[in-house]
Amino acid sequence: MICIPIVAKTNNEALKKMRESIPLSDIVELRIDYIEDINLKKLLSPKRCTTIVTNRRGDEGGLFKGTERARLSFLIEAVEMGTDYIDIELSTDDSLIEELRREIETRGNQTKLIISYHNFECTPPVKVLQEIFRNGVKRGANIVKIVTYARKMEDNLTILNLASHVRNKEEKIITFCMGEKGKVSRGMAPSFGSHMSFATLEKGLESALGQLTIEEMRTIGRILQK
Repeated sequence: MICIPIVAKTNNEALKKMRESIPLSDIVELRIDYIEDINLKKLLSPKRCTTIVTNRRGDEGGLFKGTERARLSFLIEAVEMGTDYIDIELSTDDSLIEELRREIETRGNQTKLIISYHNFECTPPVKVLQEIFRNGVKRGANIVKIVTYARKMEDNLTILNLASHVRNKEEKIITFCMGEKGKVSRGMAPSFGSHMSFATLEKGLESALGQLTIEEMRTIGRILQK
């Protein structure tokens, strides 16, 4: 699956980019931390497509500046509205993750929980990443997302090794490297077992360093299939 992140300042702009992205992608990610005066009812109702709702705080690469309680309240509202996926960081306080998980259970587990880990400095050894993955599973993740920064080309091999390690398990992982040197992993990780990949609608709308366009990702996919 290829997911296009929706990076927009206003609700109307986000809706426009959603409409443009839906025919090109399998899923869209609403980065609500980018949107001023967020209106989830306007964005999620009626249901237009398969959607991830993400509300990143600053130290995790996002723009949300409110309290953790306020940040969680938006995610809970999205669960109440039946969004398909919620993404929350592994670094979030245990009690808040547990509160979100209980809300999902109350709604019949219709929403899948992505628990994400980001390392903006380097790619740790694969054994360290495997332990991070297990920690995410223990905290209730349906999917664990592990994203690291590639300082050297070999870091791509570490991430692909991680994806391959999880592929034959019941759990699911999303994993790739950020940065210019991490583009290899973005293109190849789905073939090694990463549950989905992320691509920008067009140049200039990237939500992370090294993100490829949807057209580039589709081209890589076609080449690998051959």
